[in-house]
Amino acid sequence: MPKLNRAELDNLERRELQLTILAVVFVLVLATGLAAFMYPLVFVRPEGNKWTLRVAFFGFCALTLLFVGYLFDHQRMVRKLKQHLLEELERNVEISHQASVDILHSMPDINHFWDRLTMEFRRSVATEKTLSLLLVQAKAGQAAMQAGVDPACWGDAAKAMSRKLRPTDSIYRLSADLFGIVMPETDPENAQRVALRLQEGLQVVRAQYGGSYDINCYNYPEQVQSAHEMEDIVRSRLPEEPGWEVPVPLATL
Repeated sequence: MPKLNRAELDNLERRELQLTILAVVFVLVLATGLAAFMYPLVFVRPEGNKWTLRVAFFGFCALTLLFVGYLFDHQRMVRKLKQHLLEELERNVEISHQASVDILHSMPDINHFWDRLTMEFRRSVATEKTLSLLLVQAKAGQAAMQAGVDPACWGDAAKAMSRKLRPTDSIYRLSADLFGIVMPETDPENAQRVALRLQEGLQVVRAQYGGSYDINCYNYPEQVQSAHEMEDIVRSRLPEEPGWEVPVPLATL
């Protein structure tokens, strides 16, 4: 989601205030000069109906004050609109952030991944068909690393990748920054095409949060010959954290 530049908004507000003050000073100078020329004709040497001249004089002064008040009210309205715009922007960003976090938490975890990979591997062996696995390693940008990685970054990445997958593909969150995609009946060439689409979908996420996404493809039977070999590849990419340990190994085929 595009973000407004607060510094630019503050600068525009200052310029609006400066223009308002300049307009008020200009109006007051002209009105004061005109009133000074009108005063002798109205109060010192009135010609004609003096009450009509006096009503016109005081009416002119009142209109001048009303116009000055309108200018200040316009400036106040601009400031309120800016504040309202910033509040709406913050609310939309918060809603988008929470939606991305919810998507990330609702994704199937590594337990579902092992079950799906075991089932698809057995099916591929039984039917003599291909099976591809994509491992997407997310690396946060330098700014995100210093400020703390925002969970919405991974949520937006998962959402962007899900849009580029086929109906038969399934995506899983294997660790805090590692995603696994199981693609049944997919040869290496088609898997590379899917990986290219994923990189295209992740361009918006990279532009917003920075960082990079490394996508590696592993295919059975051309690149991986057994379930244990594919299991070892996935295990080698997992971090050594208690929360991300592999609870159930792949079944021996």
